[in-house]
Amino acid sequence: MENLKILILDDEKRITEKLKYHLQKREFIVFTANTPNEGFAVLKTEKPSILILDIMLPGINGLDVLTKVKEDFASTEVIMISGYGDMDMVIEAMRKGASDFIRKPFQLMDIQVAVERTGKFLALQKKLENAENIGSLVSKELEGMIEKDFIGESTAIKKVIKIALKAAQDNDVNVLVTGENGTGKEIISRIIHYGSPRMQQVFAPVNSSAIPATLLESEFFGHVKGAFTDAREDKKGYFELANKGTLFLDEIADMPFSLQAKLLRVIEENKVKKVGSNKEFSVDVRIISATNKNIEQLIRDNKFRIDLYHRINTIEIHIPPLRERPEDIPLLLLHFVKSLARKKNIHPPTINTQLLKKLQSYHFPGNVRELRNMVERALILLEGDELMPEDFPLKADHKQEKYFFDSLDLEKNERQLIVEALKRCNMNQTQAADTLGISRDALKRKIKKFGIEIGKNIV
Repeated sequence: MENLKILILDDEKRITEKLKYHLQKREFIVFTANTPNEGFAVLKTEKPSILILDIMLPGINGLDVLTKVKEDFASTEVIMISGYGDMDMVIEAMRKGASDFIRKPFQLMDIQVAVERTGKFLALQKKLENAENIGSLVSKELEGMIEKDFIGESTAIKKVIKIALKAAQDNDVNVLVTGENGTGKEIISRIIHYGSPRMQQVFAPVNSSAIPATLLESEFFGHVKGAFTDAREDKKGYFELANKGTLFLDEIADMPFSLQAKLLRVIEENKVKKVGSNKEFSVDVRIISATNKNIEQLIRDNKFRIDLYHRINTIEIHIPPLRERPEDIPLLLLHFVKSLARKKNIHPPTINTQLLKKLQSYHFPGNVRELRNMVERALILLEGDELMPEDFPLKADHKQEKYFFDSLDLEKNERQLIVEALKRCNMNQTQAADTLGISRDALKRKIKKFGIEIGKNIV
């Protein structure tokens, strides 16, 4: 933060010099100007990160200068100072994009605190911009296509994006996306579609659990007129509508067992027969499926077909929960604050560092979606210009559990770790192996070694 460039624009030279001396002692790079023309010249050549701007300037109102600065130097944060500010003026300054407002007479410490607070905001912002420019995250062009954003800097989330973009390059490979609710499974699915040769074709999302059982076949495969009582005209099914594109089957684990065999046949043969028709026609559809359930356990319970599982699971992408990648929380928080503030047409508040610590220690049962909802609620109810820990009430019953070992017996504790990993991953051995940092084959050998019986009640 000590390398921050700061410009002080005030018509009183006594004030600019005093502030310059104080801030330079704190290792900031400081420039001064006493007229708007001088100020804009410095803005153009030095591109300071922060402008300390007086409201009352010769020949022009500081609010007008603020407007022009935000138009021509949008990345510069502006701290307003004035001896004449009433509440209407403060509100107007914030509406025009000021990050802070300090009344004269002020203490030097007031300016220093405002600069440091704004500097922290800029540091978080820079972190976000750097993350957005890293090649392992989605490009701006792709982000625009999916009408979403995927923010993060953790190794785990970069791995997810890398696999998704690799899968996208193959035109036909079917992908299974797993993860808890709120982790972003549909976003990853859209990244795969819009990053692939099929990007110009249809992306058709279908919630497999939301369709009435009596309409399942008709919805997926279509029907001909007269096929049943209410079939008054021919209807295209999801496969026909998504022809040449991508069919996204959300909540695939909830699909009725009776439909799974028919879905498997379409995927294997690339042919569809409408309800009420004897004719088949060819389709060319990539299948991306998603679930928050343990399909391997459903297979053992005879609730999901193993042959369908292997057909939809050529590549599996598991999105880790937010609690396992707390380093992504600051970027996500800043992103949601900025994007939601822009949507609500308000100036984004600064973020208190204690709030970050609080959120990074939270369990987040609702994952990224829960964090977004928290930010939106906080912005609606916020009365000041800084998000504080108290603006984010957390659910006490979702604190992350801590696990302790009662001895230093290596084998006993190794078994306990494996059991715990399996429990956390709902008995999904692939995910448990990733959590433990070992291969799936190594995990299988250890399960056999310790005689662990896979099931919901393992101990």
